[in-house]
Amino acid sequence: MKITKKKQRILDFIADFTQQNGISPTYREIAAGLELKSVASVAEHIDDLVAIGALKKGDDGSARSLEIVDLSFPETTSLFKTRLAQVSEEEKTVLLKAAKILGLEGIENE
Repeated sequence: MKITKKKQRILDFIADFTQQNGISPTYREIAAGLELKSVASVAEHIDDLVAIGALKKGDDGSARSLEIVDLSFPETTSLFKTRLAQVSEEEKTVLLKAAKILGLEGIENE
């Protein structure tokens, strides 16, 4: 699942709010801040973002427990590049498909 523009706006809002306030926003604050009519739609987007690994919810179930996950994966990208230089063409094809699924940047078929 790709991150849509609306989901990206939600991530950006959460990041900005958290940086300014030291705590993550509630679903109602996200809805109000982005002028969305439904808190339920915010919850759905949040659940989607959690499912793809872009957000984490705290274990305590707190309304202010959202945490953005860094999806750039610099260490994983580096490992993929190193491994690509050492594998057969068949393994290379599999690794490139895996990198694409993970959304890793900078992995090319060389």
